[in-house]
Amino acid sequence: MGGVFAAIGTPTSAPKPRGKSLGWQLGKKCHRKNRCQIVKKTVTPPRKEPSIAV
Repeated sequence: MGGVFAAIGTPTSAPKPRGKSLGWQLGKKCHRKNRCQIVKKTVTPPRKEPSIAV
């Protein structure tokens, strides 16, 4: 039965390495993020207060 499983293979993927990550690839340049323009809302004029009759 072991020979059949060896011929068929396994449906699972290979195990991932454990421990510290590999980090940044050697030779790859580090670039800054592209900045988006700031969207400013228009300033609304202050509301008029209702006049109170005295």
